[in-house]
Amino acid sequence: MNIIGLLIILVQTVAWVFSLLLIVDILLSYFLSPYNSVRMVFDRIVQPVLTPIRRIVPPIAMIDFSPVILLILIQLVESLLLGILSRLG
Repeated sequence: MNIIGLLIILVQTVAWVFSLLLIVDILLSYFLSPYNSVRMVFDRIVQPVLTPIRRIVPPIAMIDFSPVILLILIQLVESLLLGILSRLG
């Protein structure tokens, strides 16, 4: 396998793992206290990326859309990177 193939796998894996971490963080926020150690670990990973989105798009009618926007951005960046890498390979 060439370097481009490895980079494609890396991009797909990173996008999948971060999307999964985000979804787990969302689910944990419904069931665990913000001070729970497990939730705090996920929050430390996800919140630094969500915070700038929340500054731009505040909650609407008490609903936070920043995780949905982040999932869309992850998919968009993944698609762009895979397109670029596929053209190089």
